Amino acid sequence: MKRKVSLQEISDGRLYGLNDMVRADCRDCQGCSSCCCGMGSSIVLDPYDIFRLSSGLGRTAQQLLQEEKLELNVVDGMVLPNLKLQGEEEACVFLNPQGRCSIHAFRPGICRLFPLGRYYEGRSFQYFLQIHECQKQDRTKVKVSKWIDTPGVLRYDRYICDWHYFLEDAAERLSGQAEEEVRNGNLYVLKLFYLRPYDEREDFYSQFYERLGQAREILFAP
Repeated sequence: MKRKVSLQEISDGRLYGLNDMVRADCRDCQGCSSCCCGMGSSIVLDPYDIFRLSSGLGRTAQQLLQEEKLELNVVDGMVLPNLKLQGEEEACVFLNPQGRCSIHAFRPGICRLFPLGRYYEGRSFQYFLQIHECQKQDRTKVKVSKWIDTPGVLRYDRYICDWHYFLEDAAERLSGQAEEEVRNGNLYVLKLFYLRPYDEREDFYSQFYERLGQAREILFAP
């Protein structure tokens, strides 16, 4: 999700790589769940998030949408799923009564990052520390790769980059098209990458890149 603000307004002015140390560790949040409430539709899910959620919960993306755990919204020109909020506090549906994440082991990538964000530029990206988002004032330093807490982090980073720029290219390709073309293009991406289940016994990235190749042939055909 693109934010129309300068990096200087929202960060400590630095960009970080996987091997850098950053003051992001909230020490298990110590009972705080502020970042799980009032986020609107900002916890946008990528295909690997769906793979992890489906594996962890034993539910398909279609089932999670039907059960109102997820919802669909337009994000930078593309229709994508995000975590749904509930109640007066607008809390994440996966937050338990004790204010703890019930899906922590397979939580989405944006949740793993927080309070870090990603700064995309030149068909690549780096990480930055959001300075206004987390209420904890005494965070400790941790290596970025450890904080992300994802196996095969180099492969994961490459995937995140490829997915981001595919969506950007797809949105640009669909921009200015007739309403039906835009709807069909969005539905195709949604079905291919989210609603069509992934085989949990197989490598996610191999399945993803096979689908990515198919999508590029269809959406970017001359």
